[in-house]
Amino acid sequence: MMENKDTKTRYTDDELEEFRELILKKIKAAKEDLAVLTEAFTNSGENNTNDTSPTFKILEEGQNVMSKEENSQLATRQAKFIKSLEAALNRIEDKTYGICRETGRLISKERLRSVPHATLSIEAKKRMQNIR
Repeated sequence: MMENKDTKTRYTDDELEEFRELILKKIKAAKEDLAVLTEAFTNSGENNTNDTSPTFKILEEGQNVMSKEENSQLATRQAKFIKSLEAALNRIEDKTYGICRETGRLISKERLRSVPHATLSIEAKKRMQNIR
Protein backbone atom coordinates (compact mmCIF):
# COMPACT_ATOMS: atom_id res chain seq x y z
CA MET A 1 0.00 0.00 0.00
CA MET A 2 1.39 3.41 -0.99
CA GLU A 3 1.35 6.05 1.70
CA ASN A 4 0.28 9.54 0.79
CA LYS A 5 3.26 11.85 1.28
CA ASP A 6 1.16 14.25 3.39
CA THR A 7 -0.03 11.56 5.82
CA LYS A 8 3.33 9.89 6.35
CA THR A 9 4.56 10.69 9.85
CA ARG A 10 8.07 9.22 9.76
CA TYR A 11 10.60 7.73 7.39
CA THR A 12 10.73 3.95 7.01
CA ASP A 13 13.53 1.91 8.53
CA ASP A 14 15.05 1.47 5.04
CA GLU A 15 14.95 5.23 4.45
CA LEU A 16 16.48 5.86 7.87
CA GLU A 17 19.25 3.39 7.05
CA GLU A 18 19.99 5.30 3.82
CA PHE A 19 20.33 8.53 5.83
CA ARG A 20 22.41 6.79 8.50
CA GLU A 21 24.94 5.67 5.87
CA LEU A 22 25.05 9.18 4.38
CA ILE A 23 25.63 10.73 7.81
CA LEU A 24 28.34 8.22 8.74
CA LYS A 25 30.22 9.09 5.53
CA LYS A 26 29.88 12.81 6.29
CA ILE A 27 31.11 12.29 9.87
CA LYS A 28 34.17 10.38 8.61
CA ALA A 29 35.03 13.14 6.12
CA ALA A 30 34.37 15.88 8.69
CA LYS A 31 36.64 14.20 11.24
CA GLU A 32 39.40 13.95 8.62
CA ASP A 33 38.95 17.66 7.81
CA LEU A 34 38.98 18.50 11.51
CA ALA A 35 42.27 16.64 11.96
CA VAL A 36 43.80 18.63 9.08
CA LEU A 37 42.49 21.93 10.48
CA THR A 38 43.76 21.09 13.94
CA GLU A 39 47.15 20.21 12.46
CA ALA A 40 47.15 23.50 10.54
CA PHE A 41 46.64 25.68 13.61
CA THR A 42 48.85 23.66 15.96
CA ASN A 43 51.69 23.10 13.47
CA SER A 44 54.36 25.77 13.59
CA GLY A 45 54.81 25.58 9.83
CA GLU A 46 57.36 22.78 9.72
CA ASN A 47 57.24 20.56 6.67
CA ASN A 48 56.72 16.95 7.62
CA THR A 49 55.13 13.86 6.09
CA ASN A 50 51.63 15.34 6.54
CA ASP A 51 52.25 17.82 3.74
CA THR A 52 51.97 14.99 1.21
CA SER A 53 48.25 14.57 1.82
CA PRO A 54 46.09 16.19 -0.91
CA THR A 55 43.80 17.84 1.64
CA PHE A 56 46.80 19.31 3.44
CA LYS A 57 48.21 20.66 0.16
CA ILE A 58 44.98 22.59 -0.42
CA LEU A 59 45.13 24.01 3.09
CA GLU A 60 48.85 24.67 2.84
CA GLU A 61 48.31 27.34 0.17
CA GLY A 62 45.68 29.06 2.28
CA GLN A 63 47.62 28.59 5.49
CA ASN A 64 49.98 31.37 4.50
CA VAL A 65 46.99 33.70 4.41
CA MET A 66 44.93 32.37 7.29
CA SER A 67 46.06 32.94 10.82
CA LYS A 68 46.17 30.23 13.43
CA GLU A 69 43.15 31.89 15.01
CA GLU A 70 41.14 31.55 11.79
CA ASN A 71 42.12 27.89 11.53
CA SER A 72 41.10 27.43 15.14
CA GLN A 73 37.70 28.99 14.42
CA LEU A 74 37.24 26.70 11.41
CA ALA A 75 38.15 23.70 13.57
CA THR A 76 35.58 24.79 16.17
CA ARG A 77 32.89 25.07 13.48
CA GLN A 78 33.88 21.66 12.11
CA ALA A 79 33.60 20.11 15.60
CA LYS A 80 30.13 21.67 15.97
CA PHE A 81 29.15 20.21 12.57
CA ILE A 82 30.29 16.76 13.71
CA LYS A 83 28.19 17.08 16.90
CA SER A 84 25.16 18.05 14.78
CA LEU A 85 25.68 14.99 12.57
CA GLU A 86 26.04 12.75 15.64
CA ALA A 87 22.79 14.21 17.04
CA ALA A 88 21.15 13.32 13.72
CA LEU A 89 22.34 9.71 14.19
CA ASN A 90 20.64 9.72 17.62
CA ARG A 91 17.40 10.91 16.00
CA ILE A 92 17.68 8.02 13.52
CA GLU A 93 17.99 5.58 16.44
CA ASP A 94 14.93 7.21 18.08
CA LYS A 95 13.11 7.12 14.74
CA THR A 96 12.46 10.86 14.99
CA TYR A 97 14.92 11.75 12.22
CA GLY A 98 13.59 13.95 9.45
CA ILE A 99 10.66 15.32 11.42
CA CYS A 100 10.54 19.14 11.49
CA ARG A 101 10.79 20.38 15.08
CA GLU A 102 8.43 23.28 14.28
CA THR A 103 5.73 21.75 12.08
CA GLY A 104 5.94 18.07 13.03
CA ARG A 105 5.86 17.18 9.33
CA LEU A 106 8.54 15.31 7.40
CA ILE A 107 11.47 17.32 6.09
CA SER A 108 11.93 16.63 2.38
CA LYS A 109 14.43 13.95 1.41
CA GLU A 110 16.13 16.44 -0.91
CA ARG A 111 16.80 18.80 2.03
CA LEU A 112 18.03 15.96 4.25
CA ARG A 113 20.38 14.72 1.55
CA SER A 114 21.85 18.24 1.28
CA VAL A 115 21.74 19.08 5.00
CA PRO A 116 21.50 15.71 6.80
CA HIS A 117 21.53 17.32 10.25
CA ALA A 118 18.55 19.61 9.46
CA THR A 119 15.87 19.81 12.13
CA LEU A 120 13.66 22.30 10.27
CA SER A 121 11.84 22.03 6.97
CA ILE A 122 12.57 24.74 4.39
CA GLU A 123 9.18 26.32 5.13
CA ALA A 124 9.79 26.44 8.90
CA LYS A 125 13.32 27.78 8.41
CA LYS A 126 12.05 30.58 6.15
CA ARG A 127 9.30 31.42 8.65
CA MET A 128 11.82 31.61 11.50
CA GLN A 129 14.13 33.84 9.44
CA ASN A 130 11.22 36.20 8.70
CA ILE A 131 10.45 36.46 12.43
CA ARG A 132 13.95 37.74 13.19
